[in-house]
Amino acid sequence: MTRIIAVVAAVAIVALIGATWYVSRSEADAFADCRASVVGSGTSTIGGPFELVDEDGQTVTDQDVFTKPTLLYFGYTFCPDVCPLDNARNAEALDLVQERGYDAQMAFISIDPDRDTPEQLKDFTSFLHDDMIGLTGSPEQVKAASQAYKTYYKKQDEGDDEYYLVDHSTFTYLVLPETGFVEFFKRDDSPEKIAESMSCFIDASS
Repeated sequence: MTRIIAVVAAVAIVALIGATWYVSRSEADAFADCRASVVGSGTSTIGGPFELVDEDGQTVTDQDVFTKPTLLYFGYTFCPDVCPLDNARNAEALDLVQERGYDAQMAFISIDPDRDTPEQLKDFTSFLHDDMIGLTGSPEQVKAASQAYKTYYKKQDEGDDEYYLVDHSTFTYLVLPETGFVEFFKRDDSPEKIAESMSCFIDASS
């Protein structure tokens, strides 16, 4: 049942994103040629300020995190399959972007703050990519960040206090300094497609 709820929630999130994003194409949209959908620059309600704790135990805000183009993902380090695969794909895309000479990074916001300590996140991010930032915080801080990016997560009822799973949405967001959120990527998007899209957005923002 929880899987069905998760799928329904994911579909609802996609619909919400589509409804939020759809506006008429305009010359004022500097990113029009880069978008997979017609999205008006500055019109999206996705994204916003947050305050979290980084993998070094320091309190940071979104302004501290998004100092360069960033692939942002919400997940958890105890995730058995989806999170490692998605973030490995994102790391490959980031490598492709960096090989082209762009200064970019990844960020991972845990939706499991009870288990994901800064130390746990540092182990996770250092394994995946040198330019990956891990973020956690109080349940309230994590919830606020999740709501800002319209993500879904829910702890499963099955399992004990140590080995539970968490259902969650699996979008990857592209966030640019000053501009904020500009695009999202789905699970079936390839590293090459993500890298090509990132490069276009970075060029258009400069």
